[in-house]
Amino acid sequence: MSGRIRLTLGAWAATLMAACALLPLVEPATWIVQAAFLLAVQAGVGAAARRVPLARPLTVAAQAVVTVLLLTFVFAREQAFAGLVPGPDALDRFGLLLRQGGEDIARYAIPAPLESDGIRLMLIGGVLIIGLLVDTLAVTFRSAAPAGLPLLALYSVAAGLSDGGTDWLWFLVAAAGYLMLLLAEGRDRLSQWGRVFGGASRTAGGEPSGAAPVRTGRRIGVVALGIALVVPLGLPAMNGGLLDSVGAGAGGGTGSGGTISAVNPLVSLRDNLNVDEDRQVLSVTTKMADVSDLYLRIVSLDDFDGTTWKPSRRSITAVPDGSFPTPIGLGPEVKRTEVDTTITAAGWYAQDWLPMPYPPSGVTIRGNWRYEPLGMTLVGDHGQNTRGLTYQVKSLDVQPTAEQLASAAPPPAAIERDFTKLPDSLPPVVARTARQVTAGAANPYDQAVKLQDWFAVTGGFEYDTRVQVGSGSEGIARFLKDKQGFCVHFSFTMAAMARSLGIPARVAVGFAPGSPQADGSVSVGLRDAHAWPELYFEGVGWTRFEPTPNRGSLPPYTLPESPGSSVPDVARPSQTTSAAPSAAPSTSDSCTPEQKKLDGGCASESPQAVLPTGDDGPKWYAILAWALAGLAVLALPLAPMLWRLRTRAVRLGAHGRSDADAVPHTLAVWQELTDTAWDFGIAPDESQTPRKAAARIVRLGSLDATAAASVHRVANAVEQVLYAPRPRPTPGLTEDVRRAAAGLSAGVGRGTRLRAVLVPRSTVRVVWAMSAWWSGVRERALALRPTWRKASGQQG
Repeated sequence: MSGRIRLTLGAWAATLMAACALLPLVEPATWIVQAAFLLAVQAGVGAAARRVPLARPLTVAAQAVVTVLLLTFVFAREQAFAGLVPGPDALDRFGLLLRQGGEDIARYAIPAPLESDGIRLMLIGGVLIIGLLVDTLAVTFRSAAPAGLPLLALYSVAAGLSDGGTDWLWFLVAAAGYLMLLLAEGRDRLSQWGRVFGGASRTAGGEPSGAAPVRTGRRIGVVALGIALVVPLGLPAMNGGLLDSVGAGAGGGTGSGGTISAVNPLVSLRDNLNVDEDRQVLSVTTKMADVSDLYLRIVSLDDFDGTTWKPSRRSITAVPDGSFPTPIGLGPEVKRTEVDTTITAAGWYAQDWLPMPYPPSGVTIRGNWRYEPLGMTLVGDHGQNTRGLTYQVKSLDVQPTAEQLASAAPPPAAIERDFTKLPDSLPPVVARTARQVTAGAANPYDQAVKLQDWFAVTGGFEYDTRVQVGSGSEGIARFLKDKQGFCVHFSFTMAAMARSLGIPARVAVGFAPGSPQADGSVSVGLRDAHAWPELYFEGVGWTRFEPTPNRGSLPPYTLPESPGSSVPDVARPSQTTSAAPSAAPSTSDSCTPEQKKLDGGCASESPQAVLPTGDDGPKWYAILAWALAGLAVLALPLAPMLWRLRTRAVRLGAHGRSDADAVPHTLAVWQELTDTAWDFGIAPDESQTPRKAAARIVRLGSLDATAAASVHRVANAVEQVLYAPRPRPTPGLTEDVRRAAAGLSAGVGRGTRLRAVLVPRSTVRVVWAMSAWWSGVRERALALRPTWRKASGQQG
């Protein structure tokens, strides 16, 4: 097997082995077979082009063209010419699939379904692009070591998206692929690297030892794999899925203290509301008399910046033993009943926040959980989640009367300050509409009821999960104008309007009441996820309101007491097969991965929930940008080494095969020899003749006879091409330089050898070249100035 074929197979295998890190992200994993086949076709085209041979740029171009044709045939053949050649329609198809893939990354839990063509295109297309880069570097340009960078980028993206687990296994697989590629690079190339890293290992006859390639592969692998271990730690966590990661930055242990900076659970709500399958998330058994009020709360959003609602940074402590503290603001005169509830989470639902009735008074649960006092919520620590968990919650069924709410005292100054903040960017129409709707209200409670009734009953609003209303502050204004939206829009807008009236408000995210079952349990499904506003009344505490039409139930304390009330109770979709879907947090598991983030306001998660448009979540170009950024971060410190590798390859390439090429090739080889000596600490002296410079290198480098003879042979060749009437090429100069480099490497310490590879001194020539170029530009500009002045004078 020739060296090029061995390298081609090594590049193909290394790319596939790095791509294995993506296997846990999608289910089933059959896409890897298709990717392997297409990658083999791409590599085969490269091998054929090099066999012709074509020039290196043409080889890369041929592979790129074939890659585009392959992707067109697989993903857009119906829109392409002859099923292969992409046209405008095919490009539109690719754009659509990429957008769909970006949305699906936000929608689906890990593992995502392979049925998503967008995700499949991103997977297979990404592997082919990485494969092309690896093949180009390792095979076309014969530089296997730098090919580790695209492999590292591929692994890092996979590690950033995965949820842990067996990451170490995929790291070992990817690392083995890279080391195999290094070993496949061939004896000559690896021998050169072995001398740089480990000195010249020779046999008794002075020939390079066969152990050099193995030692080289190990040492290069250690450097590259060390980088691969560190880089994923610096990449942003991109765990996707319905209400998946909370991103809690909590400290370990069970003691008090620590903080969490919760991610916003509102990312892809609209898509989750429109799912075809209402998969069960939770099974609830409760002693509550009326399950129509059984809202399961996950987290509250209290930080509003005009564009997003998100949880503020909060302190967390150990879960209290026994009963929880009395909820903030709840007075003793308000009627309450303690209710026992048992909740079982589906085996695929891995939520980091614990769904509970509000306010909880005690929880019996196993695992590593922490308590957040302000929101009275539990959050998983060190990877703890709800997957398949059964737990018991004691909660208070608080039953305030309208009179108690209407006579509530002003809120404490701290609560009023923190929960009535509104950004300057909020459109004036929000506060103006709030005042108009609540005109004539006698107190904050009356204002809150008027707002709720206006949204849910009298205002002419329609519940629509497919509406597009834009994002940011203008999204609220558009919603108030068009009067179409889903729970996100209603809860966000009512909370903002309440704050504009001076009523403390926040948004709660969780589940609306589920559907009662024949066995007495309540089934909470994917469509039951919901968002609702909570307003604060002193003496009662945080109080639920329901402004969303056709969702949940209107609280009893907001309904008229007369039997003939014209305010109808809002139907609960979860108890009606034809009801509009509700959003539900969920996570993925086996079977069919479910959407795990809820968008804009009903339930989901992600660092920020933008005022709901359904377009939130990481886009494909954002993931690509992060991958390129990671690649750039890696390439920057390695740029000197990569520049020297490329320069060395050009200087020692297969030139000088004709008399016409003798002079440039010989001078390039001499330049490489002097730069190599410089890298090992012997600075060049341009004032000396080649012969004296060679003697100086031999003396300062303490070269042995073999390496010294090689240095003098190169110097003699330089003098011959410079001064001979008819210079002829001298064969074997490339090997002479490599032998001289091995001798220089053997005479220095390990630190000097590493510096010669990673931070070579001769790269300062790049700075000199740029300085010379800039000086030339300035000189030409100065030379043209008199001409400009003369032309200007003539025109004047």
